[in-house]
Amino acid sequence: MPTITETPKTRITGGGFLIESRCPEEIFTPEDLTTQHRLIAQTAQEFVDREIVPRLKEIEEKKPGLLRELLKKAAELGLCATDVAQKYGGLELDKISSIIISEKMARDGAWAATAGAQAGIGILPIAFFGTEAQKAKYVPKLATGEFVGAYALSEASSASDALHCQTRATLSPDGEHYLLNGTKMWTTNGGIADIYIVFARVDGEKFTAFIVERSSPGVAPGAEEHKMGIRGSSTTPLNLDQALVPVENVLGEVGKGHQIAFNILNMGRLKLGAGCIGGCKLQMTPALKWAKARKAFGRPIADFGLIKEKLGGMVAWIYAAETMSYRTAGMIDQLLEGVDQGSPTAAREILDALQEYAVECSILKVAGTEVLDYVVDETVQIFGGYGFSADYEVERTYRDQRVNRIFEGTNEINRMLIVDILLKRSMKGQLGLIPAAQKLIETALTSAAYDQDGEGVLEEEARIVEGAKKTVLFMAGVAVQRYAQSLAEEQEIVEVLSNLVIEVYATESALLRAQKAISAGAPEFHRHAARCYIHDAADRIEMEARRALPRIAGGDDLRSYSALVRRFLKRVPADTIGLRRCLADRALEQERYPF
Repeated sequence: MPTITETPKTRITGGGFLIESRCPEEIFTPEDLTTQHRLIAQTAQEFVDREIVPRLKEIEEKKPGLLRELLKKAAELGLCATDVAQKYGGLELDKISSIIISEKMARDGAWAATAGAQAGIGILPIAFFGTEAQKAKYVPKLATGEFVGAYALSEASSASDALHCQTRATLSPDGEHYLLNGTKMWTTNGGIADIYIVFARVDGEKFTAFIVERSSPGVAPGAEEHKMGIRGSSTTPLNLDQALVPVENVLGEVGKGHQIAFNILNMGRLKLGAGCIGGCKLQMTPALKWAKARKAFGRPIADFGLIKEKLGGMVAWIYAAETMSYRTAGMIDQLLEGVDQGSPTAAREILDALQEYAVECSILKVAGTEVLDYVVDETVQIFGGYGFSADYEVERTYRDQRVNRIFEGTNEINRMLIVDILLKRSMKGQLGLIPAAQKLIETALTSAAYDQDGEGVLEEEARIVEGAKKTVLFMAGVAVQRYAQSLAEEQEIVEVLSNLVIEVYATESALLRAQKAISAGAPEFHRHAARCYIHDAADRIEMEARRALPRIAGGDDLRSYSALVRRFLKRVPADTIGLRRCLADRALEQERYPF
């Protein structure tokens, strides 16, 4: 394929998976976890089993003081400061360790939200952007759980357009304080927090971040929200009425609050995606056990094809999502290799690495939350009427998981961001996406020489992945030609492009992991999972492209474009029914996600 180029192993470009070839050895997979990683997973799992599982009912009922108590215990094990430098009381671990802990904390939605806010958006803005004095004052206490942190960005009137907040900050006459006025909404940990990261407009214009102490005059969390799910977590408004904030508590620079908001969200999306994948794995066990125990027509329902279809589909989707998660964290770690996290420049280097893979972080957020929605929904269906009963935990899980598609930027916003970032980088010459698309269009429309043979392990699936990349490039190219600068207004087209990008990352990740595992002598189930996901994804990719093409083109162009997409995705169908049955049987045998 002429548009695909090799990139040196030492530097993988964010978003480059669309136009660069990768080798299986270049990606980090769950099979590559070290002994240290497994010990971290064991520590987190033991904490959850010992402290969270026995108190699920108390968490749901919001027992006073319980969340702070649990955060303190988690912090004693270092689980709240994995990404913080040791000099400030953190563990200074790699991002693989961070996502492992996020997976394990997902045992309960309310606890996952509480712990995730503390370990991420509650502590990292100060750890990454704070002055030395701010870090020394706040970070160690947040790392040990003495302080609870919260992040106050959203407002009732701004929805996803967070930069247009109404909260104002005005310098006091003596120049020693800022006076903050406004109300923040949906603040996770709002009712139990000691420290808030608050975003406000200085003089109504300059979007700025502040470290706000709960004890400061004029600071008052509102009443707890009555929520559909994650009821055990604390979610409140934050009322600021002439709130007195010392000038030394400006976080970062005045007018540069967007840098903090957006960069911290990249980390949040990485961890949220991982947490959702952990939730998927956890949810499989009750689904499998119920399917084996529940009988209908004299047989366990696990024997029926339509139940195996669900269970096998869960395995394949989790396999792809999990692989994307570890692949992305591995790339970030590779970029940070050799960085001294205690150095003055470390925070900037970490943030640069997260920004480099902002597209991948948004992909993980969207994919992880939607795979969890799929897995939990199918689990409720497997449970039947019992799944709808509050007597069974799956009912709460169903409610709890729904918020994930809203957290950390809605999935709609993240889909828009994926395409926006890719196109902007291409226009700046940082990513050769548009030139590659233009070259492909010229080649495809003037020559029949654009088929590519696969080779090696999973060669048919490798052809599908290459065809998927061609489809994305072609669709992006014709969309840009058709709409140019007004493409952003065609949000439905942008959504299609984003869905195609997500599927390319997912299919290539699953392919590379399976190739790597099979070459190392792993069981054939890796092959089954990758084939099942990739062939199903090819159908989704073709359907998405066909949905958008009539909006982009008409007449002869539409017929030509549709024929090209069909040819890009030409494939020998796989027996995905049989593949799902194999995956389901493996999972039923082990009563868990089998990888």
